[in-house]
Amino acid sequence: MTLLLLIRHGANDWVHGRLAGRIPGVRLNDEGRRQAQSLAARIAPLPLDAIYASPLDRTVETAQAVAGPRGMTLRLVEGVQEVDYGEWQGAELKELYKHELWPGVQHYPSGTRFPGGETLGEAQNRMVAALDALRARHPKGIIAVVSHADIIKLAVAYYIGMHLDLFQRLEISTCSVTALAFTPMGPRLLAYNDTGSLEHLKPKPEEAKAEAAKPDATPLEAKAEASEPEATLEPASANDAPDTDAVGAESQPSAVPEPANGIEQPTHA
Repeated sequence: MTLLLLIRHGANDWVHGRLAGRIPGVRLNDEGRRQAQSLAARIAPLPLDAIYASPLDRTVETAQAVAGPRGMTLRLVEGVQEVDYGEWQGAELKELYKHELWPGVQHYPSGTRFPGGETLGEAQNRMVAALDALRARHPKGIIAVVSHADIIKLAVAYYIGMHLDLFQRLEISTCSVTALAFTPMGPRLLAYNDTGSLEHLKPKPEEAKAEAAKPDATPLEAKAEASEPEATLEPASANDAPDTDAVGAESQPSAVPEPANGIEQPTHA
């Protein structure tokens, strides 16, 4: 069973004011850095197998706060980047509220495309494809993925069976943790938008022993891993734009040494 932790980055000066999107240089502010340190303490009891992140500055800084104290390598995955908002990127939210597409974004996201960017359906497909590929690499472990509000909401909606047009009813706070367990009976939502203690997610000794006694992979898992190269994540579509805050593929050679700064840089398909 994979336990997937979806974590939103910490606060920055663009939150609630402007749509940061994929603009480089949007870093955590003082509050965001405090949130990231608190996140690291909250998540400390959990034995993480791997930490992945969107390659944007604010997600990398948040993930580093968790990976650094553990001495773990941070792996960047373009498929978990925020929605491509196209021409809306960098705009003030108070101006976007007046845009003719705003009602569609809020109430009919499945049929609304951001000017020059993705539809939210395309973004959801991209995110889910990336997460499913990561799950195939870690069929029995706990993995953390640091990403962005809208794209996490889209993933949660998919895994709990919520229609895409209802995803705006979800809320994802900065440095919150949403936990999904992938069982033989399907995904199970164990924690949602959690900003408190995560002790309840820690594997119980008997569960850990049972997991260790299982074969490394079921025939279905083995087939999934065989179809997805061990060190490559493919985007949902060959036409996807390279992978913001509410309104892709990693590739690494199998024998690459650990990077000196603890971060594996993504490559572009």
